[in-house]
Amino acid sequence: MSFDLIVKGGTLPDGTIADIGIRGETIAAIEPTLAAEAGRVIDATGDLVSPPFVDPHFHMDATLSYGIPRINASGTLLEGIALWGELKQVMTLEEVRDRALAYCDWAVSMGLLAIRTHVDTCDDRLLGVEALLEVRKQVAPCIDLQLVAFPQDGLYRDPTARENTIRALDMGVEIVGGIPHFERTMADGTRSVTELCELAAERGLMVDLHCDETDDPHSRHIEQLAYETQRLGLQGRAAGSHCTSMHSMDNYYVSKLLPLIAEADVSIIPNPLINIMLQGRHDTFPKRRGLTRVKEMQALGIRVGWGQDCVLDPWYSLGTADMLDVAFMGLHVAQMSSPADMAKCFDMVTNVNARIMGLDHLGLAVGKRASLVVLDAGNPIEAVRLRPDRLCVVSRGKVVSERPKRDAALSIAGRPATINRRHRVAD
Repeated sequence: MSFDLIVKGGTLPDGTIADIGIRGETIAAIEPTLAAEAGRVIDATGDLVSPPFVDPHFHMDATLSYGIPRINASGTLLEGIALWGELKQVMTLEEVRDRALAYCDWAVSMGLLAIRTHVDTCDDRLLGVEALLEVRKQVAPCIDLQLVAFPQDGLYRDPTARENTIRALDMGVEIVGGIPHFERTMADGTRSVTELCELAAERGLMVDLHCDETDDPHSRHIEQLAYETQRLGLQGRAAGSHCTSMHSMDNYYVSKLLPLIAEADVSIIPNPLINIMLQGRHDTFPKRRGLTRVKEMQALGIRVGWGQDCVLDPWYSLGTADMLDVAFMGLHVAQMSSPADMAKCFDMVTNVNARIMGLDHLGLAVGKRASLVVLDAGNPIEAVRLRPDRLCVVSRGKVVSERPKRDAALSIAGRPATINRRHRVAD
């Protein structure tokens, strides 16, 4: 028996040390030792071998546009939306495509091999849609790219958003999006949730709505999403992104809401880097940070994954396409400090996010797609702590990125010293 590639001696997220044999685009074997020939052997001894990183919430049509045509002076969500409206007037299809492709290069280098991106449909030209359909085709050998038809200025608030959203779906965008809390009234927001979910059900598509990205505790569109998901049989195919208003909601109401979300099998996608940057801007002190109730939802079995949301765009001036940065920040804000919770944060940006996106072909198991990452870390907790180098990234059985392990030797007071930043935390 021979393999095209063997990743040898790596530590899997569960602590198992194993060889992974790859044949074509598929993981063909995972054994303690594979005594077989291979076209190439990657020595992963002492390193963490992980499933690929997955981002279930991003805005690729806006990425890498920071400062064009100006900077978000207030740092608020609403100014960011206004600024995006200005940018749409001057951007070209080629510019959107090239920025997105540059970001995808970053993503591959960081082991981020699956991304769900919302693309604005409140532009009659649908430049972003055309550009990202082209990008999806170009990056398919390395990245699973899902597109969400996103009427960013409101399905009803924008006069042509509804028509354009349907046009985008007809062009090949595969997920229905929306932003109910940005409609003119709560009633319009509720009505938009119903119509968008009906559209998804009619077409057999998934639905992923920006739900309640606001500090207003009375913004409760996630409740309507849970209701429509059950009514229309969308269980497992629906996601509510952000849900920041839940940070400010009354505990009694939340005690009713969370079981409804769990019953409807709706996934929740908080975006910690952006949520804590944008929310609470109108507060004095104490100042809210807007992260939704992650641990409470997980305790009820609700599928919760971390999203990146933005990198260098009208809403966020930082970012590196590193999902471990997202997990690191989420860990802090959600106060997920136990070893089990820290390991869970790593799982959220790999396996849980893949399940949210319906990517059953991803994962470290025989028969799954041969996409994986070798990290300069010993275990998932260490990976979140260090956000280490990705020593090797494999996509569909091919090495798509690699770098040598860095020398950890330093000099202290004229004496050579080796500083080992890797330190195993007991389970």
